[in-house]
Amino acid sequence: MIIGGGQGGIGLAARLRRLGVPTIVVEKNQRPGDSWRNRYKSLHLHDPVWYDHLPYLKFPDDWPVFAAKDKIGDWLEHYTRIMELNYWSGTECTKARFDESAGEWVVEVVRDGEPVTLRPKQLVFALGVSGYPNIPEFAGADSFLGQQHHSSQHPGGGDWTGKKAVVIGSNNSAHDICADLWEHGAEVTMVQRSSTHISRSESLMDLALGDLYSERALANGITTEKADMLFASLPYRILPEAQIPVYQQMAERDAEFYSQLEAAGFELDFGVDGSGLFLKYLRRGSGYYIDVGASQLVIDGRVKLASGQVDKITGNAVVLQDGTELEADLIVYATGYGSMNGWLADLVSPEVADQVGKCWGYGSDTPKDPGPWEGELRNMWKPTNVENLWIHGGNLHQSRHYSTYLALQLKARMEGLPTPVYELQPSHHIR
Repeated sequence: MIIGGGQGGIGLAARLRRLGVPTIVVEKNQRPGDSWRNRYKSLHLHDPVWYDHLPYLKFPDDWPVFAAKDKIGDWLEHYTRIMELNYWSGTECTKARFDESAGEWVVEVVRDGEPVTLRPKQLVFALGVSGYPNIPEFAGADSFLGQQHHSSQHPGGGDWTGKKAVVIGSNNSAHDICADLWEHGAEVTMVQRSSTHISRSESLMDLALGDLYSERALANGITTEKADMLFASLPYRILPEAQIPVYQQMAERDAEFYSQLEAAGFELDFGVDGSGLFLKYLRRGSGYYIDVGASQLVIDGRVKLASGQVDKITGNAVVLQDGTELEADLIVYATGYGSMNGWLADLVSPEVADQVGKCWGYGSDTPKDPGPWEGELRNMWKPTNVENLWIHGGNLHQSRHYSTYLALQLKARMEGLPTPVYELQPSHHIR
């Protein structure tokens, strides 16, 4: 059973079907692809099309390089039908526990309003890279007289002429939403609370992805499958050393762009070791923006920039710790998401979440105590420390490629072949 019917869940289900593994995918949304459709209107992929194919069924040759969210949502919906997946939409998982005597999970779901109990042998959480929306608790937020919501709830579009909007955050969603609000007439201020890595889209496609995922790569005989193998063949442990020269070249190529951003007051970084965007994604799942135009709005001052921590919120303003008051009719919290462990804690138990340990994150945090995840992503696509419990997720590229190995492990379990389980020490059970 796969909990979560987004790109990760359906890609894995397609591979399992090919391997003859009976699978049910449960998704709380009413239609496949709704997890994309329900986001803000201006959302487009920031990764190029060659990087984003699904297993077995590639996007058409004339597909946009950066597809719009509804286009992706429609593709995912058709994919589930074309691949003939056992897909239960309108189905929400409410509780799961492992029945040790039977060697299977007992999963409670509500399907179209009716309770159903499922008893799968293997349980896969495919709920994305992140957990619940992270909404900070600021003093006075309850007194705010305008609209306020997390970026995951931001609809986009509308007429904001003459209105003042404050977007708290400075990563991908924050930039996208600032640009969207500005285009619809708002006076927008972005609040940057910590430094952000920015890669210009053109430079990222050329320098970081061009040799593997591009028209140039295809012309050189590098298919998606070959690119995936080449990319995965470089162990994560040594990946930073390989990425640092790429971002040094990017810094040189786009020196004027970065200089203009810094002159506007934007605080930049290239990661803790200069290894750039992808390592930030692996380590944190956040902290970056792929520039598709919003940075120029910041440089030009069309999107205003404020730096510092938020102290409180009043009836009509966001107040920073230095006393700066930012008047607002709308506050958007582009403040990211919590850990995937939040899903485990709520749907299974806090004890199981602790037993699994941290999900995602480039291991290890402490060189003196590297633990079993050194040079890997914690708990992703491999046996966890909880019997018959698996974690699957990532971007479109990772969901596509690593679903191969997860599907093979699940097939092996079905056929009675052993697959290794990491032995975690108590010091690594952190959330």
